[in-house]
Amino acid sequence: MPILMVHEVSGGTIAQYDQVIRELEAGGNGNPLGRLSHVAAPTEDGYLVVDVWESQEALDRFAQTLGPLLERAGGPAPPPRVYPVHNAIPRA
Repeated sequence: MPILMVHEVSGGTIAQYDQVIRELEAGGNGNPLGRLSHVAAPTEDGYLVVDVWESQEALDRFAQTLGPLLERAGGPAPPPRVYPVHNAIPRA
């Protein structure tokens, strides 16, 4: 079942986000298996990431790779909120 992951990182910076993305791409993990979409945006006090994943298991597998990179970047890593997807309308 697809899931929506919302990760609000208060106190994190776009520079930290960009660093993690560069490291993911350098390690061949920039487009992880099971991630259907990814969007990131700055907020007043950090940044927000919203992903759609094929399943909780796919997100959990990726979290094993992502977690250490977030720690190394020095950004806070609060647990994401996860919701079951009710509907998704793909871009035509």
